[in-house]
Amino acid sequence: MVFKDRIEAAYLLADQLETYKEKNALILAIPRGGVPMGYILAKQLHLPLEVVLSKKIGHPLHKEFAIGAVTLKSLVLSEAAKEVSKNYIEEETKKNRTLLSKRYQDYYGNKKPQELKDKILIIVDDGIATGNTIISTIEMLHDEQPKKIVVAIPVSSKSALQKLKNTPFINEVICLSIPENFRAVGQFYKNFDQVDDTEVKTYLNKKTTS
Repeated sequence: MVFKDRIEAAYLLADQLETYKEKNALILAIPRGGVPMGYILAKQLHLPLEVVLSKKIGHPLHKEFAIGAVTLKSLVLSEAAKEVSKNYIEEETKKNRTLLSKRYQDYYGNKKPQELKDKILIIVDDGIATGNTIISTIEMLHDEQPKKIVVAIPVSSKSALQKLKNTPFINEVICLSIPENFRAVGQFYKNFDQVDDTEVKTYLNKKTTS
């Protein structure tokens, strides 16, 4: 399946998420590509929209390979982090938190994020290649004691989807397409333009619920 763009993919996902309409739930979009989709889901399901502000910690020899993830409050490390020096992890954590703090101010200003405890969290992104970063993020969200965690994605590699389904913190995974020959998320969209911070802020400032 090839989607026209993120908006079409979001409408198709919204159809699969009807059961959560107007429930005690929250759409959590992963910036930046997940945010236009999160807005459509929030609008269709009459739910509030937030972004997940986290950043992966890449392996020192292979930055694309996530060995953990960090938010402004939490840090989660995978097994692969055991072979990496503590100094490197501390430096990367500090650097990432500085970037996240700036991004938080940019996106939200003085607005406080929604409480996650006892809520159904619907995490949305435009696709998943390896799953390492999103799984680290979900571990941190689980610490906030939500009622349920749902992952909603248009496309995923087979291996990443299996990782998601094997993750004990995830209650439900909704994925529209699991292609055989997965190389990159962008190959399954006709239009896969980059989403910039200005666009993210525009979506966050739009009203999603009446």
